[in-house]
Amino acid sequence: MLQTLSGTTRVYVIIGDPIEQVKSPAGVTGGFAKRGRDAVLVPIHVSAAHVDAFIDSLGHVQNVDGIIATVPHKFVAYRHCTSASDRAHLLTSVNGVRRNPDGTWYGDMLDGLGLVGGLRQAGCEPSGKRTLLVGAGGAGSAIALALLDAGVAELAIHDVDIARRDKLIVRLRSRYPQKLAIGSADPSGFTLVVNATPLGMYPDDPLPVLADRLSPAMFVADVIPKPAVTRLLDIAQGMGCGTQTGVGMFEAQLDLMVDFLLASRTEAR
Repeated sequence: MLQTLSGTTRVYVIIGDPIEQVKSPAGVTGGFAKRGRDAVLVPIHVSAAHVDAFIDSLGHVQNVDGIIATVPHKFVAYRHCTSASDRAHLLTSVNGVRRNPDGTWYGDMLDGLGLVGGLRQAGCEPSGKRTLLVGAGGAGSAIALALLDAGVAELAIHDVDIARRDKLIVRLRSRYPQKLAIGSADPSGFTLVVNATPLGMYPDDPLPVLADRLSPAMFVADVIPKPAVTRLLDIAQGMGCGTQTGVGMFEAQLDLMVDFLLASRTEAR
């Protein structure tokens, strides 16, 4: 792919802090190539203190057509969008941003669709499951909405940031008033457990749930792509649980993201 780069190559960036864990650059660039597009996705490490200025600067770079936002920039990226999907407006966060014909940005949030698609590919149908979601950040918010849309029986949300957890629950209750509850780190009684926090990215991270209370009847999913099998998933697999990795979520979301970034958008909301 590097041999094809030229002055006509369209550029997309993925921004995060950290950035070394992302798997999107090769996969998305390959997706562009499969669709016959001369385009590349480049990883950019930018801190929260500088991300606003960075996104502002991209507005003036005429060969940059889109942005993928990862931890912790999804809420900030939304604020730079002049228009966005309904789910992005509800969640006030995006992980995909593409340039409108007038040069402004249009955003969408695809993390939830990727998680649900990955669950189904791994043999877990979320519909009817009593579900514990850990993490109410950008990815967690999107996953919460997608799980509710997929028909989970109940969704309990746990986050160490209580204000962020409660804000998400209030927002989602506008659509699903009967299905939401406050969760904890205890997975007892749930049939689906989802970690949507960064915990597990590093070897000395604490576990996001009380892993000794997992049971073989549970299905456990993690959003972290690196390591592919986090300590939580390793414990869950040892207990006989079905599991889905962050790599599975990424693979389920890949085509959705490529198609989103390459699409044109003419109306603004």
